[in-house]
Amino acid sequence: MRTKIFLIFLMFTTVVTFAQQDAQYTQYMYNTININPAYAGSRGAMSIFAMHRTQWVGLDGAPVTNVASINTPLNGTNLGLGVSLINDKIGPTNENTISADLSYTIPTSENYKLSFGIKGTANLFNLDITKLNPVDAFPLDPSMQNIDNKFSPNVGAGLYLHSDKGYVGFSIPNFIESKRYDDNEIAIFKEKINYYLMAGYVFDLSPDVKFKPAVLTKVVAGAPLQLDVSTNFMFIDKFTVGLAYRWSAALSAMVGFQVSDGMYIGYGYDHETTRLNNYNSGSHEIFLRYEIFKNNDKITTPRFF
Repeated sequence: MRTKIFLIFLMFTTVVTFAQQDAQYTQYMYNTININPAYAGSRGAMSIFAMHRTQWVGLDGAPVTNVASINTPLNGTNLGLGVSLINDKIGPTNENTISADLSYTIPTSENYKLSFGIKGTANLFNLDITKLNPVDAFPLDPSMQNIDNKFSPNVGAGLYLHSDKGYVGFSIPNFIESKRYDDNEIAIFKEKINYYLMAGYVFDLSPDVKFKPAVLTKVVAGAPLQLDVSTNFMFIDKFTVGLAYRWSAALSAMVGFQVSDGMYIGYGYDHETTRLNNYNSGSHEIFLRYEIFKNNDKITTPRFF
């Protein structure tokens, strides 16, 4: 039992603090606003998004993430506005994060635009120590206490160069390193600065087939470099299928369907390539995006980013 409790603490202090940091998404290309505020309004439509992700199914205390967001261009201006809400549960912790995003876009050529974005964030952090399942042989430190809705503000920024065919983005969603929980001045849970660099491009293989390779690089101090490489195919502007690889972490499969001009649904599955594969049955991610278009309610160029 001592070993079990030790493993719980080990997962809490290493997996939560260093390995994950910001919630990760396999289908990040549909959820870019959560990591890059410059994305707000870039699709030229009011975009409403909802996602549910269950990570490492079968592993006690594994991350469960729910996301909801809305972003839109402001008519008659170069501005975009977005609001998002993230609920992230990992073991004994429960975080709620609400963000507001503002972007400004300028044309750089006939096809490309450059967007600048800023993000303001409010985080509410909860810790329930009863979920650590202490036993008599290994009791919890009496000084440890529950934390209820500890408030932490933050700010971030991003750049996003994009067209109907491709994009390059760089962002830092949180500039401030904040300590969620301290024990004798040692940060057990510390939100570090995350750096994101992403790129993707859509190639027309035929009138009915589009191919998009994409890459996302994430850098966090004290953690290994995270590199996500993906390839997606879109058929007859309706059905999307793809594969992704998260370096030294997971192999993923993705499918999506354009239900109507405004509605798109997608599903992703991650298969762990680390030793964690022995203790879980993979990760599942499902999302729904609904968009309201200003040009006769018609989507002009189906994109999978």
